[in-house]
Amino acid sequence: MSQPDKTKTSSPPPSRREFLSVTVRGVGLVALGGVLGTLMAQPARGETAWQIDTTKCAQCGKCATECVLPISAVKCTHVFHLCGYCNWCTGYFVVEGHTQKNTGAENQVCPTSALIRTFIEDMYYEYTVKPDLCIGCGKCVAGCHKYGNGSLVLQIDQSRCVRCNSCSIAVKCPAQAISRRPIEDAYLLPTKTRA
Repeated sequence: MSQPDKTKTSSPPPSRREFLSVTVRGVGLVALGGVLGTLMAQPARGETAWQIDTTKCAQCGKCATECVLPISAVKCTHVFHLCGYCNWCTGYFVVEGHTQKNTGAENQVCPTSALIRTFIEDMYYEYTVKPDLCIGCGKCVAGCHKYGNGSLVLQIDQSRCVRCNSCSIAVKCPAQAISRRPIEDAYLLPTKTRA
């Protein structure tokens, strides 16, 4: 019985021309895939998204409870160019029922600590929103609009919104502040402080 030949038969290495040809085709396919992926990720012209009209919003709290997502797609947004950077922000601290200013944590409006207060300089503070903690309850927005300048507003985070055919929050909104908008113009932010 004869033994199989144990010498390996390997194909010759590719020529430089073959190597470059395969490499260029591979890079071209990757680039084409990237371009197609980018085009597919962009919204189609005329596509709409749900959004809150900040001039109609009544800060009723339904945004936090009526969204189909377990944590609402509605988030507080801070319009910094309208903010007074107040020492005593009524969107950050509870005002009613307090005879003196108390900066203790128990006097903060936000139930999830999503609004962060940062000292800038004497008498001025910056307030930023941590979207991952915000539940869209609108308590800070209500305080800001009742006593402040209206720089805190509620907006639907388009990266979280699943674009329901009929937005369950819009159906329950007593102010009818939620409507479809062109997706490229979805974020409705105030341009001046409230009157």
